[in-house]
Amino acid sequence: MIYLSGLVGFLLVLSGEARVGNSSQLPFCFETKQCLLFDLFCKTDEFEVRHYDSVKWVSTDEASFLMEVAIYKSSGRLYEYIAGSNLNGHKIEMTAPVVVKIPDKRFWEIGTYTMSILLPAEYQKNPPQPTDNKVYINKTPELNVYVKSYGGWVTFLSDKNTVTRLSSALDLVGAEYKKDFHYVAGYNSPITIFNRHNEVWVVAEDDPVCSSSEELFS
Repeated sequence: MIYLSGLVGFLLVLSGEARVGNSSQLPFCFETKQCLLFDLFCKTDEFEVRHYDSVKWVSTDEASFLMEVAIYKSSGRLYEYIAGSNLNGHKIEMTAPVVVKIPDKRFWEIGTYTMSILLPAEYQKNPPQPTDNKVYINKTPELNVYVKSYGGWVTFLSDKNTVTRLSSALDLVGAEYKKDFHYVAGYNSPITIFNRHNEVWVVAEDDPVCSSSEELFS
């Protein structure tokens, strides 16, 4: 097992203010010109450990029993914003990924889901303000996250199965992570059929952990 404290500090020195850049740097991000970039700490058979810089998103919240319902309602408001429903009337180019913050809750409970679209690099400093009062600009802090990827479609079952597998793998290596929520990140248009790429992100607490030093930067 390796704790990545020294490597984390080194990469933080190298990282920029807002890592939104050319999508060609990520093989699975091929539908938009700009994507959210990251520093890869390590990769095992079960997960990756990444560092994301602080960036700005346009976000909206939706309370619902079902993730699918929350995503459907939220996506309409966000796409109206990038289509020009903002104070400047700017049409904003789509980026990837689209991220949804998923609360940890029982199936029969209502939870608040936060859906976010990454703002392009040119709007990171001064994003157009939304005209819809349910839409807002959201700046996430620097994050270290454990990531597990999967294909297909984002559904309640696919998300639940993936986060369960990721949590089990993290527990085996003694990783500390936030358990009251996680993120699901999607990189594809709803109409894309093949080569879909989705990810579950679990936020690391304390120094990130990998299972062995040999897996660092593999």
